[in-house]
Amino acid sequence: MARSPGEIPATATLPVRVYRTDLIPSGRTGGLSVRVTDPQLLATLDGTLRDGRFLDPALARWPAVVLGNYAATVLGIRDVADRPRVYLGEHWYTVVGMLAPVDLAPELDTAALIGAPIATADFGYRGNPTRIFVRARTERTDEVAGLLGRAANPEHPEEVAVSRPSEALTARLAVTGGTTVLLLGLGAVALLVGGIGIANVLVISVLERRGEIGLRRALGATRGHVGAQFLAESLLLGAAGGVTGVVLGVLFTYAMATARGWQTLVPASAAGAGLAAAVLIGGCAGLYPALRAARLSPTDALRTL
Repeated sequence: MARSPGEIPATATLPVRVYRTDLIPSGRTGGLSVRVTDPQLLATLDGTLRDGRFLDPALARWPAVVLGNYAATVLGIRDVADRPRVYLGEHWYTVVGMLAPVDLAPELDTAALIGAPIATADFGYRGNPTRIFVRARTERTDEVAGLLGRAANPEHPEEVAVSRPSEALTARLAVTGGTTVLLLGLGAVALLVGGIGIANVLVISVLERRGEIGLRRALGATRGHVGAQFLAESLLLGAAGGVTGVVLGVLFTYAMATARGWQTLVPASAAGAGLAAAVLIGGCAGLYPALRAARLSPTDALRTL
């Protein structure tokens, strides 16, 4: 989407640090930075807020700060309901919002964002941005990238580094997609192995229960009754395996997400699909043993008693 020059957002890193209180030693920065930003930044980067609100022209004039996702975690701030404050360059700032992870600009996750007017008043900011974000149409990306250096610094365009975060994001999505396909393949193999195991168990069960099958047939059970019994057993085995697998998968997902500080999301549709696939595999695996049991004649089966 094309934007006018006045709407192109920029950020500038300030030589100040952000702390939870004024009692923390200055050397313990937590790897966090303070950046001046424009109100249009969030829309340009397709960013979202985890809580609160982003800076607007009014808030940018006051000691208000928006924290990146990682910065909020390091500072121990979970929400902005109680209007928490942080100590920023010997000034107290009120936290008005917290960002969700920004895929197109990961450096914002460790940043505390403030407006240009308050940065000028408190820290002597002179309006010299260190990074400019431009959003262009996909088919004109190469053309725009070639012009950015001369537009940002006409005298020395070679000193301007132009990067395309979308390429890194595309590569990461490709890796994620490949990993997903690999995991789905492993899951399919696990289902196949489970189905073969169910089939083997039921075939052995048919051989060991020939006397029971013959007695049932002699007492009036039809072939359909016998076949339905073994098919029901295979479905129960598949369902039991599916429930166990879904529960273990959910627990492992929550454990990994908690250990890494990620937001946990397990779609109900994924859990349902896994359970349905396990039941389907169990039913398919039980077809042959069920047919074999149904075809046993009562006389041959009773001879094993």
